[in-house]
Amino acid sequence: MKKLFALLIAVLLMVSMVACGGKDSGSDLEYIQKKGKLVVGITDYEPMDYKDENGEWIGFDADFAKLFAEELGVECEFLVLADWGQRFNELNSKNIDVIWNGMTISDEVLANCSCSDPYVVNAQVVVMKADVAANYADKESVMDLQFAVEDGSVAEDVLTKMGITDYLKLQDMATALLEVTSGSADACVIDITMANAVVGEGTGFPDLAVAVALTEEEYGVGFRQDSDVTAKLNDFMKKLMNDGTLDALAETYGVTLVKEN
Repeated sequence: MKKLFALLIAVLLMVSMVACGGKDSGSDLEYIQKKGKLVVGITDYEPMDYKDENGEWIGFDADFAKLFAEELGVECEFLVLADWGQRFNELNSKNIDVIWNGMTISDEVLANCSCSDPYVVNAQVVVMKADVAANYADKESVMDLQFAVEDGSVAEDVLTKMGITDYLKLQDMATALLEVTSGSADACVIDITMANAVVGEGTGFPDLAVAVALTEEEYGVGFRQDSDVTAKLNDFMKKLMNDGTLDALAETYGVTLVKEN
């Protein structure tokens, strides 16, 4: 009887250890720290994530992600998402650990990932040839234009909600800008953060200009559903807001931070 009782206790202890181990293994933070790297899903998008002359990823989001990876005690690895529309699948399949790429907080984002607190102000804006931009002052004036947008983006959602269904779907915002420059599209809809960095005199697209703002938005960082890393980032973000680190980054890259009232 004593042997049977001892065996029963041993089995119960094993079940308890397995249960505890299963709970621990569900920690996204432990998963990332155990493998030793934070894989960040991005697109090539100045001023948030882009390469410098040495081929190193820089930008507001890239620099912020590096700081967070350092806080977690892991390396920061950037993975370019060839199809932005598949970003949530890439996240859930663990090809990436986070979507950190000027991602507008939307109903779709909130339904498909664990989103951080908002941190950067954004808007969707219409960009077109500078010599005609003054002719378009509001949403109604652009309804008949041929648009180019990034496939699976908030810009595409905005056009659809406006009742515009005939537009060019492209890999990214940079390609959409090229379509406008070449004349294949009358205009494109992109994030104002990118437009401020690459459109206008002295930029890569000097012949283009912002005509109309269509929305007001905020950026968030996306982790897997129920990830415990989200709260970790929110705490770290508050720290960097308070000590001025994010203000310095915002000034460097020309973005506007979301500030608490």
